[in-house]
Amino acid sequence: MTRKVVYILPGLLACIAIAMIGIALGRFFPNLGSGLFAILIGIIIGNLKIGSYPILKPGEKFSGSILLYFSIVLLGATLTFNSLFEIGLLGLAYILIQMAGTIIFVIWLGKKLRFGEDFGLLMASGNGVCGSSAIASTAPAIQAKESDVAVSITIVNLLGTVLMIMLPVITNAIFHNNLLRSSALIGGTLQSVGQVVASGSIVGEAVKDQAAVFKISRIIFLVAVVFVMKQIKLNKGEQPKTQETFQWRTIVPWYVGGFFILCCLNSILYFPGTVTHSIKGFGNYLEIIALAGIGMSVKIKDLTMHGWKLSAYAGGIGLFQIVFALLLILLLL
Repeated sequence: MTRKVVYILPGLLACIAIAMIGIALGRFFPNLGSGLFAILIGIIIGNLKIGSYPILKPGEKFSGSILLYFSIVLLGATLTFNSLFEIGLLGLAYILIQMAGTIIFVIWLGKKLRFGEDFGLLMASGNGVCGSSAIASTAPAIQAKESDVAVSITIVNLLGTVLMIMLPVITNAIFHNNLLRSSALIGGTLQSVGQVVASGSIVGEAVKDQAAVFKISRIIFLVAVVFVMKQIKLNKGEQPKTQETFQWRTIVPWYVGGFFILCCLNSILYFPGTVTHSIKGFGNYLEIIALAGIGMSVKIKDLTMHGWKLSAYAGGIGLFQIVFALLLILLLL
């Protein structure tokens, strides 16, 4: 345990320092928010020589993943099922149609650009559900090659990073930061939980929280999506080399389970306001540290090093997701 702490400590301290600067700047510029400053400073530091030392990587990864997941779990203690039901049946319909449309389009575009089927399926699950987590869950089910997994994770994360910055501008211009519609666009479109939290934080605290609810709603369907991807592979006549059984604990992210457990407890026990306020405050601090870690992991050179074909694939997916989501939101919400 001591070794692990020492292993992650340098990068964790760097992320905490960036987060503290972000919080200080956020107090001077409350309209922009601490989260935006944390992720921007993280991107700047991460692309300088000082931020590229290998000793920082473990703590950077820990901050951008584990701390973020804990902040999502703690979010459950501040919500009740009434909060989850706020998106309503139309909100759920929006999520399902958006996911289905994205998956179908990504598979179709991948075929048009002559990418391998496995790569297209990985891209479909990553963009349709929850980024790297969905890709990691889908890969063993379709027995994808490691090279396809690595490239799909990279492209999905790069696309999500670009959309993470673009969507707050779009919500402001089209929806004037309307809570439900802005949350639906961000939570229903972005690839990873971290990107949803970061993008929502730029717009506002309420949008961040409800966008997370939309995002959690998508993650709930991860098991079904992985099952569909496996069936697509089987229907092509490619029999798996080994028989695999689905295990819920390995497909459903642990933080989703934690989120729902705390949400259930709060729905039954109704935690006092002082308790939920403290939990929310602590969760926000964890989130800002996580955003610093996410920012440090973004490498600007990665945005330009991939070929035109992959760029066209990512660009086409991003454009479709935005346009399709806007149409659905205007029709349903």
